[in-house]
Amino acid sequence: MVIEPRETVSVWRAGLAPVWAILASLVICAVLISWAGASIPTAYSLLFKGAFGSAFALNETLTRSIPLIFTGLAVSVAFRAKFYNIGAEGQLYAGALAATFFGTGLVTLPPALMVPFLVIMGALAGGALLIVPVLLKTHLKVDEVVTTLLLNFVVLLVVSYLIEGPWKDPASLGWPQAASIIDEGVLPTLLAKGRLHFGLIIALFMAVIIWLMMRFTVQGYEIRAVGHNSRAAEFSGIKVNRTVIMTAMISGGLAGMAGVSETAGLKGYLTLDLSPGFGYTGIAVAMLAQLNPLAVVPAAIFLSAVYVGADAMSRAVNIPTYIADVLVGVSILAVLCSVMLSQYRIRWRA
Repeated sequence: MVIEPRETVSVWRAGLAPVWAILASLVICAVLISWAGASIPTAYSLLFKGAFGSAFALNETLTRSIPLIFTGLAVSVAFRAKFYNIGAEGQLYAGALAATFFGTGLVTLPPALMVPFLVIMGALAGGALLIVPVLLKTHLKVDEVVTTLLLNFVVLLVVSYLIEGPWKDPASLGWPQAASIIDEGVLPTLLAKGRLHFGLIIALFMAVIIWLMMRFTVQGYEIRAVGHNSRAAEFSGIKVNRTVIMTAMISGGLAGMAGVSETAGLKGYLTLDLSPGFGYTGIAVAMLAQLNPLAVVPAAIFLSAVYVGADAMSRAVNIPTYIADVLVGVSILAVLCSVMLSQYRIRWRA
């Protein structure tokens, strides 16, 4: 058996790779559903209805996809430059901390200015959290996977200390949470009934902006060049360290926006369970989208639908909700395999 690269990779072959991956993951998880004693068509029908079967379900699916779009964009930008940012979870909480610090009364502006101000502050906080890991990588060659991952736990400990101590809301009846964001800083809802908020518009806007930057700007070209071959990029005159630092700041900023959207848009206040792992799921979103900023949007909606629909499926046919986690994990592995097979072929030789 010999694995050799294909001479050309057609557009349809590359475009269908994620589709085949999703179908393969559904087939594999069907075995687990059957093993759990449920009807496969019924289970998948309930999963679909739970995610898209009503206005409420669609509202919840889109609401849950908002932070996944932000973190998926954060990971896709960083990975494109081969800066493996595993700390989107911590950067999300950094953005939430900034939104809480500035948005609970320290600064008061009209809503038209207060909302952009909190988004910008959250982005700056998320980017600032990556300063140390990116400098360690560019100057001391320290593995950013370790530093960004460990920072997640550091930030969570800081959040726990603040909401249990100095920032604890006296009106929370002992529940560990910070004070609520002032009305001027709350992201407006998009529908009269439901939790879908303006963060979706910001997320879609950022997806388009990142795609335009990566496709049509010098900075985007430099990011792609460094990710493809950093030595060749440096030889051609690109300042590799500066490009990696810029990429890290953009990545952290996008993840920080996710924290603002959850704090000022969904909950209204900071808690320790603000994110059930959006930063880590963002890695799955980026991989499923093959690091394409525009493809991050449908990938985030798909994974959001899996999680939201799995809750409804679990309640109806008594299937563990862990099926959703298995489906996401299998989807990532299937995407990796499908992308490899779209770029390489297997030849059998005697």
